[in-house]
Amino acid sequence: MDKVAIISDVHGNITALRAVIKDIEERKVNKIFCLGDSVLKSCSADLVIDLLREKCDVILKGNCDEAVARPGIPKGRFWTRDLIGEERANYIYNLPISYEFYISGYLVRLFHSSPFGLDYVFNPMFSNKNTIYSATEIHNPMELFENTDFIGKTPNDPTPDIVGYGHIHTPNIVRVRNKTIFNPGSVGMPIEMLNDNLYDETNKFSTLASYIILEGNLDSRELSSLNFSLIRLPYNIEEEIAILKSSSLPSKDKLVLELRSATNFANMKF
Repeated sequence: MDKVAIISDVHGNITALRAVIKDIEERKVNKIFCLGDSVLKSCSADLVIDLLREKCDVILKGNCDEAVARPGIPKGRFWTRDLIGEERANYIYNLPISYEFYISGYLVRLFHSSPFGLDYVFNPMFSNKNTIYSATEIHNPMELFENTDFIGKTPNDPTPDIVGYGHIHTPNIVRVRNKTIFNPGSVGMPIEMLNDNLYDETNKFSTLASYIILEGNLDSRELSSLNFSLIRLPYNIEEEIAILKSSSLPSKDKLVLELRSATNFANMKF
């Protein structure tokens, strides 16, 4: 059986990424696919990009990657853009937006958030009604399986049996109409949707890095066993916080709170 690790949303957190890569290698995984958003949030996007390029077989582009790396951004506009430099920016801007492969007879399609764009939101657990994300929320899960111009597909192309996406930073695996949707969560900035209190001791169970391993017969179109394993991995959050605090990143205080609580800053109670 082959093993494919699916990671996403590292967001500049080099400490978490190094821990996840070490765990993946100890599990004798054959390939690593990344669903994008390597940059923003934490402060080591340069090191993150370099390590992903070294270790990953496939890297996709996320909405944060596109925002930071698009051509023509003047020096000083984005702290992270100045950090990563032009060569890395050009690299992540030109990454593919989708990737597909067969494993154990299933066609798997990967993208950052949707087949319609890089910042659409599908969350099977929580509604985004009346939030800033409501305009780009996907309500019908079957839309994730559509062949669209955005991902370079036509109605004549096969539709996937399994879709993997990132973007929402919260892992899930769901079944709908004989198909599977999965999200590996976030390596570098996990979110628990209902967390709203920095001092809740149970937050520690959600601040862990996460990723998914698919185990089956890679590149095979013959139906056979396929396993999904969701991995939640502790890493040295205080080490990453020390890196943040020693940086000149303007938003570092906010990000420290998010790392320690696995929640959006706007939802926190102090």
